[in-house]
Amino acid sequence: MTIASDFLIPNATFIVELVAFVVVLAFIAKVVLPPLNSVLRQRAEKIQAELKAADEAKADAATADAERRSALESARHQAREIVAQANRTAEKVSADAQARGQAEYERLLTAAEAEVRLARQRAVEEAAARLGELVLDVVERIVGREVDAEAHRALIDEAVGALSSGDDASAGTAAAGSRP
Repeated sequence: MTIASDFLIPNATFIVELVAFVVVLAFIAKVVLPPLNSVLRQRAEKIQAELKAADEAKADAATADAERRSALESARHQAREIVAQANRTAEKVSADAQARGQAEYERLLTAAEAEVRLARQRAVEEAAARLGELVLDVVERIVGREVDAEAHRALIDEAVGALSSGDDASAGTAAAGSRP
């Protein structure tokens, strides 16, 4: 066996390669790795900060969503209250309008009844006056002479007064008593 063919025995080249490897390794460990570790650490911190910010944003979004839902529910509740209040107000306005309408109807009815009574009274008075004049004319024609109009006028006024007061029986009696 030859020495050149045995690759497991260390020779000078191996030692030089080993020293060169250790020097490069030491150079990398002292010069290259600290800035690289620093950059990696900064990147890890930045990622952690971004994750923390994302978590905070997620929590803020959840809080905002809860507030939005609460505000929406509150607005719905207020809307229901406003609609209920509007319904109550509409019912009250309707009831008030109906009450005012009924009062106006009763007032107009009372006024109309009073007008009818007044017109009836005027008609009765006018009819009684005309009746009195007719009676005097008829009496004068029958009797053939002029009748004392003043005496009969008092009786006619008494009959008209009785008719005006609604005492038809006394009016009939007064009219009957005025015949000569």
